[in-house]
Amino acid sequence: MFGNIIKFEKSKIYVENIKKIADTNYIGFHVVFEEPNHKTVGEITEINKDVIGIQLIGEIVDGIFANGVMKKPGMNTIARIIYKSELELILGNQDLSNRSNLLIGSSPIYKDYIITSNINEFFANHFAVIGNTGSGKSCGLSRLIQNVFFTANNNIPINAHMCLFDVYGEYYNTFDEMDKFVGLHFKKYTTEIRFGDANLLTIPAYLLTVDDLAILLGVKDSSQLPILSKSLELVRIFCSNDPKSVDYKNDIIAKTVLDILSSGKNSTQIRDQVISILTTYHTEAINLDSKIRQPGYERTLRQCLNIDDQGKINALALVINFLQTYVKVDLDIDLDENITYTLSDLYYALEFALISEGILTSESAFDKNNILKSRLQSIINSDRNEFFKFDRYMSRAEFVEDFFKTGPHGENVQLVDINLSFIEDSFAKCLTKIFSRVFFEHTTSLQDRGSFPIHIVLEEAHRYVQNDSDINVLGYNIFDRITKEGRKYGTILGFVTQRPNELSKTALSQCSNFVVFRLFYPEDLEIVKGISSNVTDETLEKIKTLKPGMGLVFGTAFKVPLLVKFPLPNPMPISTSIKIDKVWYQ
Repeated sequence: MFGNIIKFEKSKIYVENIKKIADTNYIGFHVVFEEPNHKTVGEITEINKDVIGIQLIGEIVDGIFANGVMKKPGMNTIARIIYKSELELILGNQDLSNRSNLLIGSSPIYKDYIITSNINEFFANHFAVIGNTGSGKSCGLSRLIQNVFFTANNNIPINAHMCLFDVYGEYYNTFDEMDKFVGLHFKKYTTEIRFGDANLLTIPAYLLTVDDLAILLGVKDSSQLPILSKSLELVRIFCSNDPKSVDYKNDIIAKTVLDILSSGKNSTQIRDQVISILTTYHTEAINLDSKIRQPGYERTLRQCLNIDDQGKINALALVINFLQTYVKVDLDIDLDENITYTLSDLYYALEFALISEGILTSESAFDKNNILKSRLQSIINSDRNEFFKFDRYMSRAEFVEDFFKTGPHGENVQLVDINLSFIEDSFAKCLTKIFSRVFFEHTTSLQDRGSFPIHIVLEEAHRYVQNDSDINVLGYNIFDRITKEGRKYGTILGFVTQRPNELSKTALSQCSNFVVFRLFYPEDLEIVKGISSNVTDETLEKIKTLKPGMGLVFGTAFKVPLLVKFPLPNPMPISTSIKIDKVWYQ
């Protein structure tokens, strides 16, 4: 079949077709140019009755395949079809009894051959599953995960921790079969408050950080972060059992009112502002009805704010002396580590944070920061408040570990599905970021680095992993941070998207492995081409014409880009197209 080399064109070789038959069935097959102590491997990309085009892809030296070609074959070297033993070096080890081998799918080129990768090289790195709608990416992802758990061959990955953020609830029943395997468990969380057959997704309000609150409340200006930080400080004080917490409130109110009294404004403005603040913020000790005593008589604080005929607050000195008795130079409060609180408690603390920072005395600062109160109040008064209720104290570590436990004996859960289909996109994005941050910080806090790996798989990732304002407000984007820092700690991200051009470029650039299904959009194809030097124009043409369920895999887990046929998962995700003929013609 293969004759002499006719010419070289960059990394492509054209050889004579001695059979003079344009047998296109050979396209995609691998060939070897064998020379003493050296084998050059190529892939047949085109064929006609005179010439066969072969793309050089790598070399085999001392029984090891290496991507890329350092030395091209001599002009007199004759190609041959690759041997079985050589083919395994490219397609992956065919022995699935070895737990290091991860089944990806079957080869559409070579009958009875499977495509595998080393499980470390795939799942120890960030990955992306890309494809247009209807291309088979949901089924492909399902099959890939089922391959991990359903083809274990007695090698049960009991310490796996996968969390799938399921935007449409497609995968809710796809992995129920896991519970039939000893030691494997599948857990479901829902965002439907009235749903009865699964756990409601919740995270304690007391585990939220400043960054979480900024995301939840839609902060757009980093100058608002100190108010949130102060709120978290105050809510722990106010919810503690230390009696000094009352002194703390009195101290804040007294200092705020004293600032107003010394502001230099006219008496009417001072009186009105003090009354306004004490109407909303008061304690048993400091309020408008507090008694201010003087030898011979007493008046309420409200009465002391009356303005005389000269336009002055004539009892101003009495009010100042009264308030100064509540100002504390140093309040050392012994806080319990196991303090719990709700969003309502946090709202109360936020109010005090606003006055303690002098926000209420500045109109511009008030307008900018008061919106935080409004947004938090909106959450408290809505169903979203249910997602932050928790009936007991748990540390972050205990919360994460419990998240991946099930049953009365706390058995390990290897796969968690979070059904986000019952909440709006903006809130789903907040929850996804918050949980991802909690998972990431848990893995980074472990003394035994990498001992609790967590795989975060984001369906419709382009909705959440974006170049948004987080970087300007917080100084980072949690997904970008995880892709850059998470791998060494065992926090791995998996992106599933039909629009890679809308995905954060930083996050996508940190992915090491890709499963690409059919794509049409030119910008998406350009992104795929730019991901790897191994993605050629011929490869892009293949991507455009892939059948549903057929994907192109490439990255550090694969020797070269390979076409893979993904068998249909069982059970299937709820992602198939609607059957119009069955619906219309019932």
